[in-house]
Amino acid sequence: MKIHEFQAKMLLRKEEVPLPRGKSADTPSMVREIAREINKTVVVKAQVHVGGRGKAGGIKLASTPDEAEKIGGKILSMRLKGLPVNKVLVEEALDIKKEFYLGITLDRAKNQNVIILSPKGGVDIEEVAKTHPDEIFEEYVDPVLGLMEFQKNSLVFCVDLPPASRKSLKNFITTLYNMYVKYDCTLAEINPLALLSDGSFTAADAKIIHDDNALYRHKNLMEYREFAEEDPIEQEAHRQGIAYVRLEGGDVGIIGNGAGLVMCTLDMIARAGGKPANFLDVGGGAKAELVERSMNLVLMDKDVKGLFLNIFGGITRCDEVAKGIIQAVRNLNLKLPIVIRLSGTNEKEGRKLLSEAGFNTVETMLEGASRIVGLVNK
Repeated sequence: MKIHEFQAKMLLRKEEVPLPRGKSADTPSMVREIAREINKTVVVKAQVHVGGRGKAGGIKLASTPDEAEKIGGKILSMRLKGLPVNKVLVEEALDIKKEFYLGITLDRAKNQNVIILSPKGGVDIEEVAKTHPDEIFEEYVDPVLGLMEFQKNSLVFCVDLPPASRKSLKNFITTLYNMYVKYDCTLAEINPLALLSDGSFTAADAKIIHDDNALYRHKNLMEYREFAEEDPIEQEAHRQGIAYVRLEGGDVGIIGNGAGLVMCTLDMIARAGGKPANFLDVGGGAKAELVERSMNLVLMDKDVKGLFLNIFGGITRCDEVAKGIIQAVRNLNLKLPIVIRLSGTNEKEGRKLLSEAGFNTVETMLEGASRIVGLVNK
């Protein structure tokens, strides 16, 4: 779950991470009032889940409250990369001596969190990796041992800093990492991490992503979720508790049971020359009612021209899946081509039910993928 910069800074402030003074606003008059309270030059930042806000005109400096109000009104009327700007963050402008990059993320290949530090802040870390790979420094953190003192020292001595600033940076890394673990984050990125003229560090920007699977431990964070910026079908799937991801430009709807099987099905559709429209995993033990709801969900995507159901019955009973398919087709008066592969528990019973209802089934995933792609292309 992504959260906005102003929300990320609310969390950081709770954990006593150094931050510039600032508040969020959703009207030009609020922008003016916040700028008046800060009583110095401010920066007005659009709050949308897109990158490149500055280049798109979503970040502006204002030297007076009147100017801040005018700029705030302009930004609040913008759309950045298709998304409306409903809020802005108004912060004091900083006297920045140097910009750094500091990020913490999960390296799934190594099953460890990694802390990344670079003296090349203020630009995309991917660009730094291409142009200055020698100026990216990393420390992998063992999940059992946690962040060790020598690792923090190793990072801060990689960059050229006076002793007082090294201590400030070390404290910053410690606090940010503790926050990252506490809130089950998959990313905590400060870019730029600003070194101020007094030698201290502060978070000039902040990007935080939380692990959806851990949100049950942080119910208070759900108020930060921005449903208006999510895909409406994915939003409905989340509401129903169905594992669904919409894929751009696809026309073959896919339903399977088990993440690995569904991913393999996506590959088979692509290999057959088709374009998968979605990932949908009904999970183990799916009943007829869940299968019907899943089909309804996939067909909310008007680009879907055909449907492939690939079910391997272990806990899931193939006859239950068949009942759900028949029920959904009748209720929806469905005219799109459907290809069904049932294998495993009660597959004979499932195929019999489908045959009696006028459906044909296929024996293998490869056969099913080829057939649905052929039908959709026709």
